[in-house]
Amino acid sequence: MIKKFVSKLEFESYEEFYQNFKINIPSCFNYAFDVVDQIAMKQPDKTALVWCNEEGRDAVFTFQQMKTYSDKAANVFNALGIQKGDPVMLMLKRRYEFWFCLLALHKIGAVCIPATHLLTTKDLIYRNNAADIKMIVTVNDDNICNSVDDAQQKSSSLQFKMVVGGKREGWIDFDGAIREASEKFTRPSGLMATQNTDPLLLYFTSGTTGMPKMVKHNHTYPLGHILTASCWQNVTNNGLHLTVADTGWAKAVWGKIYGQWIGGSAVFVYDYEKFDAKKLLGIIEKYHITSFCAPPTIYRFFIKEDLSQFNFEHLEYCVIAGEPLNPEVYHQWLKATGLRLMEGYGQTEMTVAIANFPWMEPRPGSMGKPSPGYDIDIVDENGVSCPVGEEGQIVIRTEKIKPAGMFDGYYRDEELTLSNWHDNIYYTGDNAWRDEDGYYWFVGRADDVIKSSGYRIGPFEVESILLEHPAVLECAVTGAPDPIRGHVVKATIVLTKDYTPNEAMVLELQEHVKKTTAPYKYPRIIEFVENLPKTISGKIRRVQIRDQDEHDPDEN
Repeated sequence: MIKKFVSKLEFESYEEFYQNFKINIPSCFNYAFDVVDQIAMKQPDKTALVWCNEEGRDAVFTFQQMKTYSDKAANVFNALGIQKGDPVMLMLKRRYEFWFCLLALHKIGAVCIPATHLLTTKDLIYRNNAADIKMIVTVNDDNICNSVDDAQQKSSSLQFKMVVGGKREGWIDFDGAIREASEKFTRPSGLMATQNTDPLLLYFTSGTTGMPKMVKHNHTYPLGHILTASCWQNVTNNGLHLTVADTGWAKAVWGKIYGQWIGGSAVFVYDYEKFDAKKLLGIIEKYHITSFCAPPTIYRFFIKEDLSQFNFEHLEYCVIAGEPLNPEVYHQWLKATGLRLMEGYGQTEMTVAIANFPWMEPRPGSMGKPSPGYDIDIVDENGVSCPVGEEGQIVIRTEKIKPAGMFDGYYRDEELTLSNWHDNIYYTGDNAWRDEDGYYWFVGRADDVIKSSGYRIGPFEVESILLEHPAVLECAVTGAPDPIRGHVVKATIVLTKDYTPNEAMVLELQEHVKKTTAPYKYPRIIEFVENLPKTISGKIRRVQIRDQDEHDPDEN
């Protein structure tokens, strides 16, 4: 399947890869019909998805089954009046029905809005009205369904509520409807056929600073993830790939469907409620996972386990994304497994834009080099390109070409779109620098950089140094108000179970940083906490720590 969309996939060097890799985009492309149904026709018994849950249940779905169930779901949605362009929210955790529904909505041409099950009533009201959501499909969970019921009263567009895994009064029974639905769904034609520029997905960003934005992707978006899966995650035909992500986040389509299936790999889904590092390691071993992608937090917990207990003979490739990779995590994972962690960088607005690819030697702590099709630069506050070694903001230049898979803009917010993407330059809001060999090194969100006594301090470097200390499990470095220096470096730290928070530990960690980097970067304030504040997608909310310190400066 992948040969249909790229001219070449094997290269001798990164330079050859960057210059010659191209994604071919056909007209009127529809992923569900042109990828999934095509594989089902040619290889009906090929494994598409392997699923298991915490209770030990598991299931395997072929591409023929994916076609059948997505056709059934499309007929169910059509019968209710869901048509091309209608926004439909899916809150399905890691249930396999998510894949049936997602593909069905693609076939109809409806706009899918994946969402986390952790949304509150207030969150739902905001999203329902911002996107005119017509239908919500979710799991049979009292907390979730009650929130949807409460939100409906203030959501004028919401007409249908569908529940998976049971029956509820006032809700449509998905399971029952699927059983009765026809297995044949005809590809729409004429005005109802999808076009490449039609909206495919809307993603509400996690909102680390302010209200969530609506990121709009069109029907060519899945093809952009050929880079993500086949080139960065290095998935293989008939392999089994696991990306750790809830279906409510863009990371799920980065690693659980589009590029993986085009590349011939099955996807693995572990349906769990609470993360347990030891259990997940056991799952990787038991199901013979061949490629694996997870955020740094997962790996940080992994390396605290006794990895010698597990057999990783089937695991061939590991990548990392979501937040910057601390070198200490890289080295410990390599020592325990023999596998390098290949870091990648991107946003909900794009596919993988910078990465350590198979055709290059990774540098621990570096995001890697730009992806083909992405014209990446680093610019200063005046928009001027930064020289080697100088910190600035990562931008994507789009005057020559818009990368395959890059978003169309922020839905219904032209002002926001133009503030971030103007003069053919998209401003990511992330700061970095590049070395003399073209590797990019993450510094932090532009808002996270600390200005202290005239110095600019990137939180990531200090966090990486702290994580090298065996006492530190997680940490967030921020700037705290100071009457003399403007701001000072503060570290909010979660200790590992074998260490106790006390003044001696504060001094030890401060000395550890002073010995490793420039003395002015050491944390003058250290606060020990049981948990760091995070978004519902798992990213550390440094802004919450900063805001608290700004409002309560005397507590530091």
